[in-house]
Amino acid sequence: MQLQGFTDVEIAPFTQEQITTFAQKWFVALTKTTSSMGKNQSNQFIEKLDLPENWQFRQLVVTPLFLHLACWVFQNQGKFPIKRTEFYKQGLDLLLGKWDEAKGVARDSIYRGFLLPQKIKLLSKLAYITFEQEQYFFEQSVIENYIGDYLQNLPGENLEPEELQFESEAILKAIEAQHGLLIERGRGIFSFSYLAFQEYLTARTIVADYNLRALEKSLEGLVNHVTDAHWREVFLLTMAMLRSADSLVQLMKQKIDALVAEDPYLQDFLQWGSQKSQQISDQTQLVTKRAFYLAMAKTPQATAHFALACTLDQGMFLDAALENLLLECTIQNDQELAQTKVCNLALGNILVMVLDAGFYKSLQQLRAQIPPDSNSRETLDQWWEDHYIAWLAQLKKAIANFRNIHHQWNFSPDQEIILAKYYEANQLLIDCLNSKSEVTPAIRQEIETTMLLSQKELEDREWRGS
Repeated sequence: MQLQGFTDVEIAPFTQEQITTFAQKWFVALTKTTSSMGKNQSNQFIEKLDLPENWQFRQLVVTPLFLHLACWVFQNQGKFPIKRTEFYKQGLDLLLGKWDEAKGVARDSIYRGFLLPQKIKLLSKLAYITFEQEQYFFEQSVIENYIGDYLQNLPGENLEPEELQFESEAILKAIEAQHGLLIERGRGIFSFSYLAFQEYLTARTIVADYNLRALEKSLEGLVNHVTDAHWREVFLLTMAMLRSADSLVQLMKQKIDALVAEDPYLQDFLQWGSQKSQQISDQTQLVTKRAFYLAMAKTPQATAHFALACTLDQGMFLDAALENLLLECTIQNDQELAQTKVCNLALGNILVMVLDAGFYKSLQQLRAQIPPDSNSRETLDQWWEDHYIAWLAQLKKAIANFRNIHHQWNFSPDQEIILAKYYEANQLLIDCLNSKSEVTPAIRQEIETTMLLSQKELEDREWRGS
């Protein structure tokens, strides 16, 4: 709704040119250097920012606050942190205290008694509680109650209800005014200024327990959200902060396998994918091949895109070509003549790749049933009308018998939802493994080897001790 007398304004992300201009002015104004020295520093900043390993920081600095923090971190260290979590940590240290110390800014006394660890702990508590409850916007009274609970648990604090209410409101206003981490979006409605801070502080709360039993419980709570898309960044940030992420990825794997463990039909589907992958001559990267066949069975219309990924394996390429053939031959087309020619040509191309003598003979016989292109259009149209349905059924049967693909997997709507969550959760697990976190090689190999396997195969592996 547009208000009369007001102009709607949308803040767009910084362009590369604007980032460069901001950096040049920042290094001159805030480091009190000459214009030439500031420009040299900003050029080094942009040069380092453009390095491939700093791609994650390029995504962040399109906003003024994160660009300011990146300039500050670079000015102090001459480089960017290796991990994004370290960048957030240094940025919060700056916003919550060091900036005031460096500039000699005096703040309100009501909040001055909080040391940096206390500020971080309070904000982490607020972030975790609200994020857990999917509250990205929260009422002032709600956040003040959380602050009040925190104050009551501080040593030596014994405030009356009225005092507690006053202190909680004053601290909330101080956080908003001094740090910009919590902002009032509307009258009495607050949120974290950036979702990234809420996600980081949530992850920090999860890994804050140095007691192993408490940490394990926190990780189990996190894993309950493995299918929730909005928890993705929290998983990645938690991985980066853990001294050892072995326990987390193992818990994730168990939770993901459990999603499909109780459905016999989905278990058959996974077992079929595993069997297909084992028929490939190259037995390396079996999980990649399992993923290929499961995806092909779910979305055969995408086989044209799969072909590029499997050009190094003739069997996978053949299966992708066969799925594409069936797709082309089953498309409803008003021009039966053109479709007949397409099927004939595609079969000819596929026969070149077939090594199995029985399969080759079966496809050759099917191709021979199609009238030559030299026949009249009436003859071809008549063949299509009289024989096409039976011919296509024979083609599907031959492909299923010889290549063990193109089975009619009929998933219910609930199974489709479960499979979608299963795929997305496995993708998250792969992203966590690839996030340069602390996972031991043996655990990594075990997870990658057993990914996308049926429950029976997992149990067989455990029984064999492999």
